[in-house]
Amino acid sequence: MAVRETTRAPDPVDTAPQPGRRPVTSHSQISTIAIDLFTAKGFDETSVDDIAEAAGIARRTLFRYFPSKNAIAWGDFDAHLDAMRTRLALIPDDLPIAQALRQALVTFNEVPDGELGNHHRRLRLLLEVPALQAYSMLMYADWRQVIAGFCAARLGVDADEHLPQTIGWLCLGTALAAYEQWLADPDTDLIDLIEAGSDLLAVGVAALH
Repeated sequence: MAVRETTRAPDPVDTAPQPGRRPVTSHSQISTIAIDLFTAKGFDETSVDDIAEAAGIARRTLFRYFPSKNAIAWGDFDAHLDAMRTRLALIPDDLPIAQALRQALVTFNEVPDGELGNHHRRLRLLLEVPALQAYSMLMYADWRQVIAGFCAARLGVDADEHLPQTIGWLCLGTALAAYEQWLADPDTDLIDLIEAGSDLLAVGVAALH
């Protein structure tokens, strides 16, 4: 899924800058550097040390930002989930669930034009690199749970019950279908694809109101 970057305060400890290079110390910058390396060299062929060296930081500093190489490809995903929870919580209660989910899917996947190239490379890695797919399932589960939690609160049921979990899967499928089409044809518009899929999803969810 689409993953947008946020910037956290730098961690100045244990940096090991290369001569003449300013050390990179944000989730966004480190992830962008890693995406470039993964694309150029291959995910399996790129080591954590390669990423740390390119970022101008020490290996153990990198692990203060990310727990593993797989996580680097996802960027600061926890922050993105927190932002989605906040946006969903702010949606008025009188807005039908179908419209609320459409709004959430579109907003979550909006990417500035200047970041589309990097976003495209990231999604290709996340969806196509076998070594990342198992880890991606964990990220998808967390994402689905945010959607399920919102729907459960609206429906007055537990988030782990079948209906909110089904809606979470439907939303994930809608997003993944849009990403796959976008990767197959970069000339298509990602948000147009998300909106079209969300409209179709809304038809089925509309009965819940």
